[in-house]
Amino acid sequence: MITLEMMPPLMFGGLVLAMLIGFPVAFTLAAVGLSFGFLAIHLGFFDLNFLQAIPGRVFGSVLSNELLLAIPFFTFMGAILERCGLAEDMLDSMGQLFGPVRGGLGYSVIIVGFILGAITGTVAAQVIAMALISMPVMIRYGYNMRYITGVLAASGTITQLVPPSLVLIVLADQLGKSVGDMYLGAWGPSVFQIMLFAGYTFILGLIKPGHVPPVPKEARTLTGWALWKKCLMGIIPSAVLIFVVLGTMMMGLATPTEAGAMGAVGAIVLAAIHHKDFTSNDRKVLAIGVIAAGIGTIIAMLYSENLIFKLAFAVTYLAVAWICFQAARIPDLRDLIKQGYESTMRLTCMVTFILIGSTCFSVVFLGVSGGVWLEHLLTSLPGGVWGFLIFINLFIFFLAFFLDFFEIAFIILPMIAPIAQKILAPVVGPDAALIWFGVMLCVNMQTSFLHPPFGFALFYLRGVAPKEVKSSDIYWGAMPWIGLQMIMVLLVIIFPSVVTGLLDKPLNVDLDKVKIEVPQIELPPLDLGPPQK
Repeated sequence: MITLEMMPPLMFGGLVLAMLIGFPVAFTLAAVGLSFGFLAIHLGFFDLNFLQAIPGRVFGSVLSNELLLAIPFFTFMGAILERCGLAEDMLDSMGQLFGPVRGGLGYSVIIVGFILGAITGTVAAQVIAMALISMPVMIRYGYNMRYITGVLAASGTITQLVPPSLVLIVLADQLGKSVGDMYLGAWGPSVFQIMLFAGYTFILGLIKPGHVPPVPKEARTLTGWALWKKCLMGIIPSAVLIFVVLGTMMMGLATPTEAGAMGAVGAIVLAAIHHKDFTSNDRKVLAIGVIAAGIGTIIAMLYSENLIFKLAFAVTYLAVAWICFQAARIPDLRDLIKQGYESTMRLTCMVTFILIGSTCFSVVFLGVSGGVWLEHLLTSLPGGVWGFLIFINLFIFFLAFFLDFFEIAFIILPMIAPIAQKILAPVVGPDAALIWFGVMLCVNMQTSFLHPPFGFALFYLRGVAPKEVKSSDIYWGAMPWIGLQMIMVLLVIIFPSVVTGLLDKPLNVDLDKVKIEVPQIELPPLDLGPPQK
């Protein structure tokens, strides 16, 4: 006879078994959840009315969730920037800038990966684009094959952590926290991780200089101002797009969905700027739009919004509309926009179906007291807070061998988030607890793209790498970078301020000492007149 206490572990084991068979995750979640739901009804643990919560949550919390509307916009932005030529220009200019330094091409891949991560938000786009551009060049100049594959895959996965990462949006939604706070918390770890990657390249250059040689002088075609100009032409438009997307969100001027929409339009503008058919007249329109935006911004800073402010930004909007119209007229860009729509539709549908399946599973899991079982399991771990964090991170690390980050976020996170809030609040406070926990898991889930057998970054790399690159070089090349990412997880655990340092500090108010003073108002005496007879 199956008891109530046996149902949660049986559900969890059934889910793992079904996913190992290879059935699509979204339908596996729904099938396991509904199967155990009908079994629970048969055994009398709850009645059929309990399952009415599933459509209620699907239509009330999933399909009407405004935060998840940001995912299609950021996906479209990444799909456009993936193929628009921005990555080629930046990698070429950065490679020549760092070329004289030992390991210079590695530094350029890491830096460009960080910048592209802040404007694309998708791992596949970044790994494929940088591998196609940089791998032949690094092979030509004698870089170690395992270093090449490792740095290309790892610099692509940094997209997971650098805002405006899709992972951070999903984590914020599942944890019930602000996307802006999640982005602020992720900046510290993402910068430190770039420093770890660069430090590893530097040390490798000292220990094994033959693995990361400098670029020969005759191969560096640009010098002086021409080189700096090309670097700035790649960095400045990217920095503007980063500010439009992230700056407006963190300043409270735009919601994540609105910032994503501006990023999608900005991606089309960047793609048009980098295309060879972008004419001189179009550049003049762009310059007028930029100048008008600058004038409007200055007026808004010095004065209140007035007619000149509105006219200036009206000119900017017209310039952007003109550039987007011109992009639609160029056949290459028109095809690029169409491909962006298609990839956005595929990813959005996948996320929606996983969310619906995870809702079916989680409702039934909570109905059979799965939350109580999981809380008892995690709170009884030895080591208190640190034991909980080490266990969860190891659990997520090994789970990522088989599951995508979307699946981990939608299946596992809703179960452990309330427990994490209770356990971690005494360490960093109740407001920052889930931000710290979410960013920590985001750093951890980067490894899901790197370690075998299902490291998608390795698959992407294998798909575009030349035939002389062995699969063993791709897998072994990723190992040191996985170690660096796990070191970053440990740093986030040991030093929570890496995440919480940029967050708003909670106000320490002693409620027992709060005094509300109401000023005494002397009212004139009421004159009711002589008494009535």
